[in-house]
Amino acid sequence: MATTACTQMPQEETPGIHPQRLSFAMEEVDALKSRGARVWCVPFARNLSGVEIRGNARTWWPQAQEAYPVSKAPEVGAVMAFSATNSMPLGHVAVVSAKQGDRRLLIDHANWHRNEVSLGMAVIDVSEANDWSRVRVETNPGAFGSVYPVEGFILPGA
Repeated sequence: MATTACTQMPQEETPGIHPQRLSFAMEEVDALKSRGARVWCVPFARNLSGVEIRGNARTWWPQAQEAYPVSKAPEVGAVMAFSATNSMPLGHVAVVSAKQGDRRLLIDHANWHRNEVSLGMAVIDVSEANDWSRVRVETNPGAFGSVYPVEGFILPGA
């Protein structure tokens, strides 16, 4: 009688958002809300990603240039740095939580909807060069809003 042994190749750890970081970020949000304080994108992204940058979201991309690896391509766990615009003068930061193909991903972020956290919100790349420089964010399920410029992605880990 022959027996066949099944072997499984060791799997590489998938990079992404560590569950403890998500738990910590959400606990901080709950603590802020219980005190009647505002929930902002910057501390939420910092707590979730581990990217230790301070200041308004519009300053994150220039600050990251010397302190963190940066990319024009999204990676799970990276901070997506939105450019400042007339409608968003302080900029915005979000954390990539999943990639769903070459031109779609999911983000976790705070204060896109005032004082709320949005988890797993879809983003599509609408840039002509397919370089993630212009995106549309799913404002409501299945509805994508305005086009927003993006500086790039800040990767955790110095």
